[in-house]
Amino acid sequence: MSLQTGWHLSPYAAGAGIGILGWLAFLLSDRFIACSSSYARTAGMIERIIRRAALEKREYYREFPPRIDWEWMLVAGVFIGAFLSSVLAGGPDLSAVPPAWAGWFGGSVPLRIAASFAGGLLVGFGARWAGGCTSGHGISGTLQLAVSSWIAVILFFGAGILVAAALSALAPSAGV
Repeated sequence: MSLQTGWHLSPYAAGAGIGILGWLAFLLSDRFIACSSSYARTAGMIERIIRRAALEKREYYREFPPRIDWEWMLVAGVFIGAFLSSVLAGGPDLSAVPPAWAGWFGGSVPLRIAASFAGGLLVGFGARWAGGCTSGHGISGTLQLAVSSWIAVILFFGAGILVAAALSALAPSAGV
């Protein structure tokens, strides 16, 4: 088994790398890898610019102050790394409606934007409601053997399997 084939890293090597990153984060910063708090902090930084007085009254931002920290930089690094990877792999696909989406739902740009926005809201809401995202629970929480994280991961995978099965049942016969 080759560790790397073309631009695609083996999922086993990627998983081991993420596990090692989790250990290093805990060893060097006494914090676990997480991403969803960074989005909430970004919203707080924006709100601070627009309505500073309202922000200071929010209990959430007393516990999670809106600031740029290493978790925020991790998310920024994910975006930068993904962009650089796409450039190195031949350039990012900047089409508003990718072919797979068009095959399932048609070529409507407003529908694609609305669905992406709604999906992002649901994922963000779910991550905050669960007290963490897939990286917080799935990587860090399970690494610490937290029962709540194992339950969250089982639900993440279960929901993913159900949605994939539902979409597969609705898939057009075009073979997309």
